[in-house]
Amino acid sequence: MPRRGLLIILSSPSGAGKSTLARGLMEWDPTIRFSVSATTRAPRPGEMDGREYYFRTREAFEAMIAAGEMLEHAEVFGNFYGSPKAPVAAALAEGRDTLFDIDWQGGQQVRNSSLGQDVVSVFVLPPSIAALDARLRNRGQDSDAVIAARMRKSRDEISHWAEYDYVLVNDDLEATAARLRGIIEAERARRVRQPGLTEFVRGLNREFEERKLD
Repeated sequence: MPRRGLLIILSSPSGAGKSTLARGLMEWDPTIRFSVSATTRAPRPGEMDGREYYFRTREAFEAMIAAGEMLEHAEVFGNFYGSPKAPVAAALAEGRDTLFDIDWQGGQQVRNSSLGQDVVSVFVLPPSIAALDARLRNRGQDSDAVIAARMRKSRDEISHWAEYDYVLVNDDLEATAARLRGIIEAERARRVRQPGLTEFVRGLNREFEERKLD
């Protein structure tokens, strides 16, 4: 049965496991595409336009914003980043799901966009603040000052948990990944995401009429 695609938003504070869950979801179903963002920053060595990012000039990016061609955008350290609407809309119409790894602010913009009816939003919580701190430290990538800044930001991010359709506590990665897959399967099966159902049921009724049942 043909269906309309999903626009999957996955958010969490840094260290809660969002990126690992996103990779696992795409390994489980390779047809799920990761949303490629546009940016005004210069390409780094080895990066290709349309693969890592859509690289645009500041003027072109601002023109896309003005024309309503961005689902969400933000300026970070002097460069714009955002999600172009056209490739996502095309994927949805073709029944393909698109995954967004964005924060609550980006998620809010996407939910308020013209594609908001296609959104399935999931927020991932850590099992405890102590566990979150430990995960950040175990990465061995950041200084104490950077970890402290990430923890302060985490408190603000967690305060927006109630804005999401689903909330998962990532106390066990495999179990959380299974729950996430269950959410996607259930959302795919929703009646509103299966535009062919109306015609299918009409066909069933025609069969009833052909049988001339009382």
